[in-house]
Amino acid sequence: MNEVNIHEKYMHRCIQLAKNGLGTTYPNPLVGCVIVHDDKIIGEGWHHKAGQAHAEVNAIEGVSDVSLLKKATVYVSLEPCNHFGKTPPCADLIIDRSIKKVIIGSIDPNPEVSGQGVQRLKDAGCDVTTGVSQKECDDLNKRFFTFHLKKRPYIFLKWAQTEDGFIAPLEREQQGPVWITSPHSRQIVHKMRAGEQAILVGTNTVIADNPSLTTRYWKGSSPTRIILDRNLRIPKDAAVYDGKMKTIFITEKNSDNETDLIFEPIDFSEKVAQQICEIAYRHAIQSMIVEGGAQMLRTFIETSYWDEAFVFIGNTTFDAGVKAPKFTGTLVSEEKIATDILQHYKNPSL
Repeated sequence: MNEVNIHEKYMHRCIQLAKNGLGTTYPNPLVGCVIVHDDKIIGEGWHHKAGQAHAEVNAIEGVSDVSLLKKATVYVSLEPCNHFGKTPPCADLIIDRSIKKVIIGSIDPNPEVSGQGVQRLKDAGCDVTTGVSQKECDDLNKRFFTFHLKKRPYIFLKWAQTEDGFIAPLEREQQGPVWITSPHSRQIVHKMRAGEQAILVGTNTVIADNPSLTTRYWKGSSPTRIILDRNLRIPKDAAVYDGKMKTIFITEKNSDNETDLIFEPIDFSEKVAQQICEIAYRHAIQSMIVEGGAQMLRTFIETSYWDEAFVFIGNTTFDAGVKAPKFTGTLVSEEKIATDILQHYKNPSL
């Protein structure tokens, strides 16, 4: 195996480790690290949670024979930090432990780092290689990169539709969701929610379904709820007013903020999707699921404010109802989930 393949092998392991932190590291990125001596991993770790030790720290602390560090190579999926945040700089730790060879996947887009970590290592005499499996490492932190480079959250569209192309019936007997997909698909949706920072729905969806927008079918934190309610028509006894998690109401009406209920005004005659993204950015939200309804989804599709889309097609028909949104996307995958089909798309314009 040549040197390039060796580097890619260990960087792939870094990426595997980093994914363990999805949903728990915000606002920090996902990072994995392995330490290699004589083609053997002697330490590995990942960043578990903001405020806790970074991946490099966990990997170094996992090395039983610290004398090997001077002859070891550190592989890390993202550039080691060089500034004091809630934890000390990882670049300094690598230097202090006399590790002389560092292999890096992505350069950190955060202006507080952005190449400065690499420079600090080089200035200390470290042999630094960057750009190993960079595409895969960049994709690992697509949320973090989008937030810092585009000043908006990474956006997932998500909806369920019937085999005949409807996302809701014309009429319903009572308030509450009309299930299109199987419990298996609903569990996957809750897993998705646990990995993202926010979920966005519109007024009509809340009034019709009274959703809690939580992760009750999956272990993990529930996302921040963002509710578009122009005239504050949603009744105060709705589940989204339960105060169990941070909820942002986007409206044109004035209302006083409470501890976990925040009201953000926008101009509904202007670019609504862009304004929503600007509010999410101000609240340090790096990823957002747009779940509906139809008009909300169309707003983001028509302005191309989306990155990926997940379309669940249930084994049901309505014959009539609210049509599923039409969009142009690049199909990434299609898989069967119980009686349903899940299609995954990416925005071809990105």
